[in-house]
Amino acid sequence: MNTTSQHLKMTVYTALFVAFIAIGAFIAIPIGPVPIVLQNMFVLLAGIILGPVWGLACVAIYLLIGLAGMPVFSGGTSGIGRLFGPTGGYLLGYLPAVFVTGSISKGLGKKMSSDILAMLLGTLIVYGAGVPWLKVVTAMSFGKAITMGMVPFLPGDILKIIAAAVIARRLRPVIKL
Repeated sequence: MNTTSQHLKMTVYTALFVAFIAIGAFIAIPIGPVPIVLQNMFVLLAGIILGPVWGLACVAIYLLIGLAGMPVFSGGTSGIGRLFGPTGGYLLGYLPAVFVTGSISKGLGKKMSSDILAMLLGTLIVYGAGVPWLKVVTAMSFGKAITMGMVPFLPGDILKIIAAAVIARRLRPVIKL
């Protein structure tokens, strides 16, 4: 396949993953200052399917269209105010998370075990950005920020990581990236 058609193919897949991330944000269960969403599963899946560079482009586009006013953030919200609210750190954490997830998956050979490891590390990066941000924005203690912004989500994150690894295993032979 020549580079022009490969570039077009990656552009289409990137746009598709931007849509998946936005759809994942609409599937939100509000449980406090941080809702349960599927968007993080699609962010991590973008990293392992598209790789670090295209995955990063995908998440950057998603964030830019949300900042520009398209209602693609959790609960159909948008705007720069979302970055300064309780979930802003999680949103910004998607950028390094997708890059690291894609890099690890690619570097370790895109196997299910390496994908799971990559997504676990990506998830830790999201929490590493999101929990301190939540603490600062809400003026809660660090312990409470962990209790409110991480602990309730861990069981679901494990399920999302397993689901994403299975999806990636089935998608790769079909899309042949």
